[in-house]
Amino acid sequence: MIEFEKPNITKIDENKDYGKFVIEPLERGYGTTLGNSLRRVLLASLPGAAVTSINIDGVLHEFDTVPGVREDVMQIILNIKGIAVKSYVEDEKIIELDVEGPAEVTAGDILTDSDIEIVNPDHYLFTIGEGSSLKATMTVNSGRGYVPADENKKIMHQLEHLL
Repeated sequence: MIEFEKPNITKIDENKDYGKFVIEPLERGYGTTLGNSLRRVLLASLPGAAVTSINIDGVLHEFDTVPGVREDVMQIILNIKGIAVKSYVEDEKIIELDVEGPAEVTAGDILTDSDIEIVNPDHYLFTIGEGSSLKATMTVNSGRGYVPADENKKIMHQLEHLL
């Protein structure tokens, strides 16, 4: 009969945002299995917020262009997906962007209230030329874990939003 050694868990370092633990001894390959399982559980459990839809004035679909803006709408949407948002409420919130050129527009140019914080305000969104303007409204939703885009599309399709 094969005898298994019971692993010991040792706490090395722990604070509010970080924890370092050692689990030993483990059979070969078990560390990867445990690590992957822990990662998946943590990702599914962590609360967060994200921009879930965007409505740009004068834009009908994601393959459109905005006059005077270097990037097309698809690239703007991809850049907006990179915005890190922190929401202090669980309710859906609307944030706005109202810019006039010439300007290099970043996430810090988005108008928010005290319930929403843009974590990466230097994140590049697009470049707008002289005499051009762009107005957009974005929806920020809070949630837990990963939400597939298809679930958002069902709701946003009725509202004529793009993301």
